Amino acid sequence: MRRFLVTVLGNAVALWLTTLVLSLFGSGIGVTPYRQDDPVAWVLTYLLLGLLFGVVNGVIGTAIRIVAFPLYILTLGLISLIVNGLLFLLVAWISDLLGFGLSVDGFWWGSSPPS
Repeated sequence: MRRFLVTVLGNAVALWLTTLVLSLFGSGIGVTPYRQDDPVAWVLTYLLLGLLFGVVNGVIGTAIRIVAFPLYILTLGLISLIVNGLLFLLVAWISDLLGFGLSVDGFWWGSSPPS
């Protein structure tokens, strides 16, 4: 349980730092909390995004990595950039359906993984 909480917290901090650093460059990655005026809502949004990213990466990402293992070998691991970008876009899409969270302007913004 402790490892899971550390992973969720690490994902949340990595997403926060990614949006913070890339916002300096006018990036296409942003976070929208479920309530704009509440600072606790910002923290909870990042924690929920960290949880969502961990679940998507743990379940769907593992399945994709197992199926695409020959491509990982063939491309010497470069396919991982594409897989991580697609998983990042999937997290953005799911959080958009939930009404808060991550917004990514395109594949190239999502293909540089947050962790």
